Amino acid sequence: MKQRIAASAEAPGLLRSLGRWDLLALVINGIVGAGIFGLPAKVHALLGVYGLAAIVVCAVIMGLVTLCFAEVASRFTETGGPFLYAGAAFGPLAGFVTGWLLWIARVTGCCAISSLLLSYLSDLSAALNQGAGRIATATAIIGGLTVIHVQGIRRAAFFGNLVTVAKLSPLLLFVAIGVFHTDWTRLQPADVPTPKNFAEAVLLLSFAFVGWESVVVAAGETHDPRRHLPRALLTGLAVVAVLYVLIQLVCIGTLPLLAQSQRPLVDAGRMFLGPLGALMITVGAAISMIGTLNGSMITISRLPYAMAAAGRLPRVLAAIHSRYRTPHVAVLLSGALVLGLTLTGQFVYLLTVSTISRLLVFAVTCAALPKLRRGPQHGAEVPPARFVLRGGVLVPGAALMLITWLLASSSFAETRDVALLTAFGALLYAVGRRRRKAAREHEVKYE
Repeated sequence: MKQRIAASAEAPGLLRSLGRWDLLALVINGIVGAGIFGLPAKVHALLGVYGLAAIVVCAVIMGLVTLCFAEVASRFTETGGPFLYAGAAFGPLAGFVTGWLLWIARVTGCCAISSLLLSYLSDLSAALNQGAGRIATATAIIGGLTVIHVQGIRRAAFFGNLVTVAKLSPLLLFVAIGVFHTDWTRLQPADVPTPKNFAEAVLLLSFAFVGWESVVVAAGETHDPRRHLPRALLTGLAVVAVLYVLIQLVCIGTLPLLAQSQRPLVDAGRMFLGPLGALMITVGAAISMIGTLNGSMITISRLPYAMAAAGRLPRVLAAIHSRYRTPHVAVLLSGALVLGLTLTGQFVYLLTVSTISRLLVFAVTCAALPKLRRGPQHGAEVPPARFVLRGGVLVPGAALMLITWLLASSSFAETRDVALLTAFGALLYAVGRRRRKAAREHEVKYE
């Protein structure tokens, strides 16, 4: 019997409202979030001026990964992204665990970004991050995004497009003016960092380079996804990589105590733009994080929808709103979960757990590429790739080796936590499979 991996996710009738420019905005919005506003200091503390090289290395790694995603995504037109890819290549268990890990990664990342966003807003007014003010602010932001996503992917994309312009404008102004205030003598190489520090810095930077996977999850709501997704992924990553290098360069050249800064872009902006510049970067950071949360809502709501539509989660999560044609139950559940977890505490530690989980998902997709090239796997009906990489398995092989290198630099505690989450996902699949089997046997018995 053919598996329902490829066909079921689109059956309820999602609207294909996302065009190529919407996808590009979603990619940029997904990548440029909270990370770039704090990581320049941490990377500089580890590597000094060699942090510029670490950004390039991280961009190359993510470039290889996105190339693999570009080919694999060009085979699919349904909602689900890596959940579908892993299921088609390695079977339903691998698909479920991959979708579960990506969902966990995005939920934990959303909670951490939400907490950081509230911290940034406290600069405008301390009441926004204290007591009832914190609850009201978080409810307004997350609740507002939830309402937007219930009312349609078109509205969510339009809001994302506006946020993209709003978040890039202060960053581009920061770079354009900061270059002329840069002390180029501070860019002279110092002691070569240790391999351990370099790997740790690249792992940290990885969080600032992820988030683009939201667009592949939303393929079922995209015009001609097999054509437009590869272009959006590669173009968006290239734009962000150049922007990150320039931001790091300006931070090094304008902020003498960069390694000690808690908010490096704000402090650097204050150095050459004054208090108004610091305020501009603070507001820009808040807008940037709201944009990232907007993109993340796509993943954390569409993944359970796709998994439910494929019969892996309760069917209620696959319900489609009769008017807006959105998976409203999955959206409402996701918004409530993020809001609840955000209000229970700080989740900065989970940023690393989120990054490790996503790297594992990326590794599975890279490994799926050569499997899918060999033809249909596990009974799944998969069209031929519209975007084909050259060089055989060199790109996915190199991507897998570099992902392994990054994962090797993570701590035991973080690796243990992700392993436990993976095992829990496998247990959920086993329990669900047993229940589905018992239900089928019950139906046969009483027919």
